[in-house]
Amino acid sequence: MAVKKSSYTGSLSPEFALLGFLAQSASHGYLLHKRLTKDLNQIWHVSLSQTYNILNRLESAGFIEGKLLRQSKLPSRREYYLTESGKQRFENWLISPSRSSVKTIRVEFTTRLYFASLSDHELAEKIISDQRLATHKGIAKLIRVKEGIPENQIFNNLAVNLRLKQLGSILDWLEECQDVIHRQVQET
Repeated sequence: MAVKKSSYTGSLSPEFALLGFLAQSASHGYLLHKRLTKDLNQIWHVSLSQTYNILNRLESAGFIEGKLLRQSKLPSRREYYLTESGKQRFENWLISPSRSSVKTIRVEFTTRLYFASLSDHELAEKIISDQRLATHKGIAKLIRVKEGIPENQIFNNLAVNLRLKQLGSILDWLEECQDVIHRQVQET
């Protein structure tokens, strides 16, 4: 039996950021793009046409629904709403730790933490704790890989050493994330 290819993108797509914005309130594509480029511009670099393409894929997959709104003296616009399956997809993603890679943590985890911190500081702290645990597991896995690499494979050893150092730095950064969330709680 052939595996059906998914009609939507994965976790390293801003689709989850768009779902997160729609979980907060319905919106149209231009405002979603504007919010993405304002609030998460150091994480996601997306053109307006890419935003609309992602919205079209999300709608085709049944995660969002668009309705045409007519406006007097202005062109009609399409407003998007999160469907129940879109809400479930976003909530499942929100509580899942990211893979232990620098890019995934920089992009996916940071986006996840952004949304958690907007609504629930306890969830944000849990997400950080879960990511810390996943990162420790990733380090342990890399140490086992390194033990299996012969010493004469210098560049393979260097590559694994780099990844280990990066994940060690991520653990320090996760502590910084924890401190930021604690300060946010104290300020509210």
